[in-house]
Amino acid sequence: MNDNQDIRPETESEEEINLLELLRVLVRNLPLIVKIVSAAVILSVIYSLTLKNVYSAKATLLPPQKDSGGGAAALLASMGGGLGSLAGGLGGSADLYMGILKSRSVADAVIKRLDLHTELKSKNADDTRKKLQNLVKFQAGKDGIITVTADYKEPAKAALLANTFVDELQKKSLQLNLTKASTERSFLEKRLVGVKQDLKVAEDEMKSFQEKNKTIKADSQAAAAIEGIARLKAEIVTKEVQLAALRHSMTDESPEVRSLLAGIGRMRSQLGAMSGGGDGGVIPSAGSVPSIGLEYVRRLRELKTQEALYEQLTKQYELAKISEARDSSSLQVLDEAVTPLRKSKPKRALIVILSTVTAFFGAVFLVFIREYLSKLSPEDSTLLEEMKGDLKGMLRLRGSKTGA
Repeated sequence: MNDNQDIRPETESEEEINLLELLRVLVRNLPLIVKIVSAAVILSVIYSLTLKNVYSAKATLLPPQKDSGGGAAALLASMGGGLGSLAGGLGGSADLYMGILKSRSVADAVIKRLDLHTELKSKNADDTRKKLQNLVKFQAGKDGIITVTADYKEPAKAALLANTFVDELQKKSLQLNLTKASTERSFLEKRLVGVKQDLKVAEDEMKSFQEKNKTIKADSQAAAAIEGIARLKAEIVTKEVQLAALRHSMTDESPEVRSLLAGIGRMRSQLGAMSGGGDGGVIPSAGSVPSIGLEYVRRLRELKTQEALYEQLTKQYELAKISEARDSSSLQVLDEAVTPLRKSKPKRALIVILSTVTAFFGAVFLVFIREYLSKLSPEDSTLLEEMKGDLKGMLRLRGSKTGA
């Protein structure tokens, strides 16, 4: 017990002596620490004053919702037949509009409109785009609202830059909407011409058949089957028109195209099962129905199919014309960018404070290193000198190889 009591005061005394020694080192080298910190403060102040003020302007946007196709478009879309996909334009995805904002075409339009190539003193177009990326930031929130923030050394130009990006985004989205609607309308126009001719031929053939063989009426089972086949064929044609429009701007590997191809494949399989011959088909085969009745059923099926196709394509055609006639983007600007009154960067006080704190700890570390080196034993001093000599030799060797 006595030994332990003797050891404890000695340990506490050593710790107290070591702490006092550290404080003594700091006090002894206080002038050096003050000089280093003062130099850091002066340099950081000079550096922060050389930095130019940067102003930030912010604009916020609300992408169109999925049901933003308008009253007439929504009415046509509610009629069925897969027309809902045409009513919403580009849809309401914020990620889609973020991609348009970051596209090269929008960036080039902004550069050309504001003459940023000259303003930013760039070497080439790629250099201008890189500098522009550092000036403008885009962010999409969880609520779907898109924020466009522009940083510039002049407050008025910061607001102009943000608003120009918003304006070019509206133009590009409108162009894409119109291109999509125009492509669909073109496909539908061509298809409607053929369907009108086929419908007229089917009507004439049915009329001639009825006049020749008197009035023949199919039973309720055959009539229902014919109506179902006609509707299914009309759905297939609708999907094929949508597929043709998507292939104009997408590849077959895109999810939308693959989904449509799979749907068309399922519908074709169902159509084959409904209209196939033999005992398994919905329409009786030639061996089960008198020849005149079978011929009537075939002609009636063709007529009903062409009528359904004409009705479906007409709805799509009207919707495509409505979409193409839109003269404004459904993208809503919640807040336009205004000229900022205060700078956003640089934060000069923060730069000076961080530099001062860093310089202080660096000076303390340097003081303790110097104190440690000054108290090295002769053996450690010799080892340190040898390490310095080896280091100088390595530097000379590398210098000679570089010169050679």
